[in-house]
Amino acid sequence: MNQKTIFVVEDDTVLRTVLLEKLSQSGYLVEGAEDGSIALQKLHAGFRPDLILLDILMPHKNGMEVLEEMNGDQALKSIPVMIISNSGQPVEIERAKKLGARDFLIKAVFDPSEVLEKARVLLGEQIGQDVPKGETHVDLDYDTAHAGSDAAKARTDGVVGQRALVVEDDKFLRDLFVRKLTTIGLDVRHAVDGKEAFSILEQWKPDIILLDLLLPDVDGFEILARLKKDERLAAVPVMILSNLGQQEDIDRAMHLGAKGFMVKANFNLEEIASRVQEVLSETPVSEKA
Repeated sequence: MNQKTIFVVEDDTVLRTVLLEKLSQSGYLVEGAEDGSIALQKLHAGFRPDLILLDILMPHKNGMEVLEEMNGDQALKSIPVMIISNSGQPVEIERAKKLGARDFLIKAVFDPSEVLEKARVLLGEQIGQDVPKGETHVDLDYDTAHAGSDAAKARTDGVVGQRALVVEDDKFLRDLFVRKLTTIGLDVRHAVDGKEAFSILEQWKPDIILLDLLLPDVDGFEILARLKKDERLAAVPVMILSNLGQQEDIDRAMHLGAKGFMVKANFNLEEIASRVQEVLSETPVSEKA
C-alpha cells in the first residue's frame, strides 16, 4: 500500500513537532511548515500531500488565507484539509468549511487520539486498518523506544523520581508536557488553574513548577508571587511556559523570582524537557512533603 503524505501547517513548534513525530510513527510520510506563506510556496512548487492539517492563527498568511488561495487553484482545491485551531467560533468553523475544510478540531478540547482517527477517516482508511492490535489509541508523544532512551538520559542527569507540577489550562499542551516529563523519569502532577495548583501544593511539594501565565482564575504572575512568599515553597524553581513573550512580561516574571521564561512557540518538547533537566541538576532536591 502506498504511504500517504500528511502536511502539518502549524506555527506552534511544540504541537507541530509532536504531530509530525506521531504521524510518522503511525506510518505516514510527513512534512511541516511554520506559517501559511511557507506552506503555499511548497504547494505551488508542486508538493501534493494527501491531507493537510492547518492551523488558523499563523504569521504572514493565516489559515483562512491559505484556504482561500487553495480554493482558487484547481490543482490544490481537492486536497482535503483538517483545521486544528485554538478558536471554535461557529462563524470561523462555517467559513472554513465553505472554503473547503473537511473537518475542524479545537486544540483546547480535543483528545490527542482524535487527530490520527480523523486523519484516517479523511484519507479513506478504516479506523484500525494496518494498525497492530492494542495500538489504535494513540497519544501524541514519543513511543516506547524513545521513552526508554529519554529515561536513560534522565538517570545520568539525576532527575528520575523528582517531582514536577505543570500548571497549564490548555488541555492539549498540558497533556503533552505531562507525558513528555514522565518519559524522562519525573513524577508529574498537573493543574488547570491556581486554585487546583495550590490544592495540590498543600499536600505535595514538587522539585520544579512549570507555570503558564494566562490562566482562568488568577494569572501566573500572582501564583508566582504567592509561591515566593511561601516559606515552604519559595525555593522551588519556577519555569514560565507562556505564549506571552513581551520583554515587560519576561522582566516581570524574572523580577518575581522565576527561574526561567520560555515562549511556547519558540521551543519544542525536547528543548523544554532538556531545560527542566538542567534546572533540576542545578537545584538541590527539596525535602518531600
